[in-house]
Amino acid sequence: MIEKCGKIMAKVAVFDSGLGSLSIIKSLQKICKIEIIYFADRKNFPYGSKTKGELGKIVRKTVKVLRDKFDPELIIVGSNTPTIILDIENEGIIGVNPPVVEAIKKSKTKNIGILATKALVQSKNLSNYIKNCNPPKKFVIHKIDASELIQIVESGKFLIEKKYCKEKIKELLKTTISEKKIDVVTLSSTHLTFLRPLLESEFPDVLFVDPSDNVANIVCRKIKKDRKNNLLKIYSSDNTGTFEKTLMKMGIKKKIGFLSI
Repeated sequence: MIEKCGKIMAKVAVFDSGLGSLSIIKSLQKICKIEIIYFADRKNFPYGSKTKGELGKIVRKTVKVLRDKFDPELIIVGSNTPTIILDIENEGIIGVNPPVVEAIKKSKTKNIGILATKALVQSKNLSNYIKNCNPPKKFVIHKIDASELIQIVESGKFLIEKKYCKEKIKELLKTTISEKKIDVVTLSSTHLTFLRPLLESEFPDVLFVDPSDNVANIVCRKIKKDRKNNLLKIYSSDNTGTFEKTLMKMGIKKKIGFLSI
């Protein structure tokens, strides 16, 4: 549930390794009059293949560049993987956490799936995060590597090859969801939001929980400046022309700036 924001808004920077941050931005723009700097770090896609050390270096450099160049009031790390693996917790930085507590409240079979990157699924940090959510003893949390689905989103195939996407979703998830009796799944990569309609079509009895609205509500409570209209500026660390074409197919007609970290 998105909370309507009556507070005054300012500037935030949002970054991820690609398209994922757009799901956060969409939720933000529903409730906030806000200036958003969106940095798609496509040069480092996917974050899910990076080591903890590599991720730490990327995030530190990115945060510094965004602060120095744009001076945002808040920076959103629009990715579950660095948020959990690096244990991001800072006054001026907001991460994206898997909505496990919400999933627990809504599950009837007591079997929950977490769709995430390979790095996050295999990390001790995610296991510790789940433990800290205090799931009841009878609940089982199934960590599922969704790297192939994340790649489908970043490649733009979800826009033009829906039949292929449906087949992949069925191939990668049907057996696990059926055998494990999973009835609630967290979309713990921001990329996966773009596959939600296809996921819901393939698994109509499964509830897919998206953390984007939760992040938007947190940001809305923290920002303290005023804007009359939403403003979005987009940058990429890789081929801006290719990214522009992908965004055009999504209905986003913006000139993409280049930003190196």
